[in-house]
Amino acid sequence: MKLAVVLACFVVFCLAEKPLPCTSPPLLTGGLTVTTQNEKVGIFGKYLYDAVGQRVRLFEMGNFKGQTFTADVLLHFTEAAMYEIDDAKQTCKKSPLKADFQPLKIPQDAFRISQTVVGSSSVPGQGLLMNNWSGKLPDKSGDFVSSVTELGCIPARTSYQTKEFGWVLTDFYDNVIGITNPNLLEPPEFCAGAVMDAEAEPRNYLTFYAKEN
Repeated sequence: MKLAVVLACFVVFCLAEKPLPCTSPPLLTGGLTVTTQNEKVGIFGKYLYDAVGQRVRLFEMGNFKGQTFTADVLLHFTEAAMYEIDDAKQTCKKSPLKADFQPLKIPQDAFRISQTVVGSSSVPGQGLLMNNWSGKLPDKSGDFVSSVTELGCIPARTSYQTKEFGWVLTDFYDNVIGITNPNLLEPPEFCAGAVMDAEAEPRNYLTFYAKEN
């Protein structure tokens, strides 16, 4: 009888699935903080993420080289456009967007570093099981390290290498699956007349702050 129990436990252990690369839910809302290795940029705020329409809306406050700022930005990757929105002044600036859309996911060629528990594993409900991964960025320009939940592949933390800022660290919190107000992922009506400057230098998410401050 004891041997049967031991064999059963062995089979269950051997057949237990190892964590696999995964894709986060296509619609997410939550909070985030962003810091850079060179300490030039520090940001916290809220985000809306739409992988289906390839759009990201950011409402943020931050610091760039010691100067504080606020920003409301819509990254519309299918249009390759960045909208800088000011609801109070009813103004909108449209600029070319340099970066390609990067879905929140762990790519198939990523390397699993470890599986850890955030909090405590002593009592059920006191800990959150996380999978930690590393790999190369899609354009092979550097490395990334990401942590996602075992259940649901919800992003918790990701860091990646850049030439301008060194390592960029993003922490996600208060994540909710879905978007309660999809209209926030469309340019406001007062943006209808915004014309993109064809001669403007394309910018990505972080160089936007460098240019504005």
